[in-house]
Amino acid sequence: MTPGSLFHPAVAAWFERSFAAPTAAQAQAWPAFQAGRHVLIAAPTGSGKTLAAFLAAIDGLVRQGLDGGLKDETQIVYVSPLKALSNDIQRNLEAPLAGIRERLKAQGLPEVDIRTWVRTGDTPPGERERMRRRPPHIVVTTPESLYILLGSQSGRSMLATTRTVIVDEIHAVAANKRGTHLALSLERLAALCGDRLQRVGLSATQKPIEAVARFLVGTDAGTASGVDCTIIDTGHRRGRDLALELPESPLEAVMSAEVWEQVYQRLAELIEAHRTTLIFVNTRRLAERVTRQLSERIGADHVTAHHGSLAKEQRLDAEQRLKHGKLKALVATASLELGIDIGEVDLVCQLGSPRSIASLLQRVGRSGHAIDGTPKGRLFPLSRDELVECAALLDSVGRGELDRLAIPDQPLDVLAQQIVAEVAAREWNEDELYALLRRASPYRALPREDFAAVVGMLAEGFTTRRGRRGALIHYDGVNHLLRGRRGARLTALTSGGTIPDNADYQVLLEPENHFIGTVNEDFAVESMAGDIFQLGNKSYRIIRVERGVVRVEDAHGMAPTIPFWLGEAPGRSDELSAAVSRLRTEIAARLRAGEPGEHTLRWLVDEVGIAAPAAEQLLEYLAAAHAALDCLPTQDTIVFERFFDEVGGMQLVIHSPYGSRINRAWGLALRKRFCRKFNFELQAAATEDNIVLSLTTAHSFELADVARYLNSATIRPLLIQALLDAPMFITRWRWVIGVALALPHRRGAGAAALP
Repeated sequence: MTPGSLFHPAVAAWFERSFAAPTAAQAQAWPAFQAGRHVLIAAPTGSGKTLAAFLAAIDGLVRQGLDGGLKDETQIVYVSPLKALSNDIQRNLEAPLAGIRERLKAQGLPEVDIRTWVRTGDTPPGERERMRRRPPHIVVTTPESLYILLGSQSGRSMLATTRTVIVDEIHAVAANKRGTHLALSLERLAALCGDRLQRVGLSATQKPIEAVARFLVGTDAGTASGVDCTIIDTGHRRGRDLALELPESPLEAVMSAEVWEQVYQRLAELIEAHRTTLIFVNTRRLAERVTRQLSERIGADHVTAHHGSLAKEQRLDAEQRLKHGKLKALVATASLELGIDIGEVDLVCQLGSPRSIASLLQRVGRSGHAIDGTPKGRLFPLSRDELVECAALLDSVGRGELDRLAIPDQPLDVLAQQIVAEVAAREWNEDELYALLRRASPYRALPREDFAAVVGMLAEGFTTRRGRRGALIHYDGVNHLLRGRRGARLTALTSGGTIPDNADYQVLLEPENHFIGTVNEDFAVESMAGDIFQLGNKSYRIIRVERGVVRVEDAHGMAPTIPFWLGEAPGRSDELSAAVSRLRTEIAARLRAGEPGEHTLRWLVDEVGIAAPAAEQLLEYLAAAHAALDCLPTQDTIVFERFFDEVGGMQLVIHSPYGSRINRAWGLALRKRFCRKFNFELQAAATEDNIVLSLTTAHSFELADVARYLNSATIRPLLIQALLDAPMFITRWRWVIGVALALPHRRGAGAAALP
């Protein structure tokens, strides 16, 4: 199918003047769009997915306009997971719309006025009022802002005419509560539109693709043969230039200052050798630290930071400076992982393992971001264990493997929030609301008793030391009707969403009172007037710390400290953990067989795809571990090791390459068992490959017995008890009750007290 056979001549003419030919994703998707089917496109970054969805929708608007039937109503809603991505999409919409207007004029046809609008939390009130008076044809928004629009009368009035919803980067939200929240919003939107909504999903990396399609369209769109959704899968494999970068000194268990200097110097050399470089790190603290070090080597004007704790204006300024060639390098966290248009990026560097296959593909895909471009990425392992992990990561990419998405199964806190938001907007019959909620894929098996329990909680509230509170809805048990109480709509709108409230302090620059970002509450409380810290590659002096606010002034480049943020680093994906285990298994088999070292090195270079220096270090490290343990720890071979440290304390190490998420749970449960057995509180820690328990010399036990301390029949209640005692329980519980609207947000007042 060609654009000329599908689209209006003006639309087809613009496309043919702008592009040589449609991509495979576009050619396959357009006929399905025209047929009005739900569509999910899975294709590599730079394959024109977004334009594929928008152009088909714009063609429909152009045809309506030329026929005189284009009303002042919203027909297309585009949902992106990032505010910055929303602004970027609006800019990219202007180019085809302007080009199509020119083609219409050239063909002697009247101009069609197609209006777009970005609606996020940053949208000024005045602009929102203008959009109420004259609705845009295309609304670009985020999941949270879509939820807010669905909760206000003016927003519902605007969205009621929607015909197409486009969900971009769907993999970025499907695997967490934010995606579950969006799935319920999509069903509410579909009900508002009279169930005539065409759904389009876009993503670069998805597995299993059928589950993602079901997540997109909901269970009500299912057929006897499966999900009623056309899946366009052009694959995620493409040519990539990937390699490991090692410092001159051998890697150790942790990075020394000397080795860090070598890494910074190598980064500076790569930056100078390329026009634009994007450097990804796993934490905001490391982003600031690397930015500071690179500033000293390539100049402060040529590099800056980009992360979620910076103000929107600073992030946008960094994106535009890179796009227009004013920056040579940008150091970012996952805030730039998705498809924000930052211009042509020549090279992507990743400091430390990205902890998942999908993250590496997304991040490296930011370079060579064109249909015929070749992404170029360099991975910098920061320890010997990360060297093994990065080698396994390259092996997984070469095999075409992907991480498997695990979609949350019916979280009740999200359900409670969406029930309040919907019944505050209109009265609902209990059975009809239950049926609507079950149309969202994560809630397709929601038991009626769970739904009734949530409704009961929202209608009756909960008991606190100050009496009963928190009732947000009226439940008419005789007529089975639900409606919102006074204040329910305001609570739902101001406290909605699933992004955790981490009680960060706002940083305000004096004398303008200008918001520049946030810092962690603990960092703010521990700071004093006169302290200097860095944010976004600029140094600031603290004037005073107030409740929820740190007031600062420009420190004019004085040497700063680096702020910290808690709980940032991602855990390793299950698929990458399996790849690490597979690599260790293969090398252990070769070591047991007595294969000459040069043969194993050649296998690592030729088959795994890593350079000889990295292969030599990796083999030396694993050979030493094999000699010490007489095996290599894998997911089939767990090793228990005990030794005494310098002060005589006993250290129990469990070598388990299952990743930190499993190891943390295992470590918590095992610590609880030790505490009960010996009536002694001990220290425990978990990494991606190990669990460490610190005991004293007073404890005696057979090492083999430790493997029998836990079993599948008792692990669940034991782990629950261990979690209840863990510090993270209070934090996570606060998040859950906040999402359920039992603890409404208090803007600018820090974290609310538990009731």
